[in-house]
Amino acid sequence: MNISSVVVQTVPKFLDEVVEALKNSDACDYHLHDEKGRVIITIEGNGVSEELEKLRVVEAIPHVIAADMQMAYSEDELRNMNLHELDKMLSHLKAL
Repeated sequence: MNISSVVVQTVPKFLDEVVEALKNSDACDYHLHDEKGRVIITIEGNGVSEELEKLRVVEAIPHVIAADMQMAYSEDELRNMNLHELDKMLSHLKAL
């Protein structure tokens, strides 16, 4: 299983419409947005190709200017990390 965070950009004029479309989409999970038109979502998939398919669905929503993956995590990568690497990653996330 993979999970990726995505920043979706729209113009403030269409923000409510885009947020509603994202919330109703089976392609992603909505998390938050700001008044400038930036929306944070996550996409999950069994592999990269499934995530990319879901990203294309998000990009096709009317008034979406851009949808860019920011961070991606793979269950296999997390399983193979040693404790030091995992602690380092968690510290980085807490600092955000």
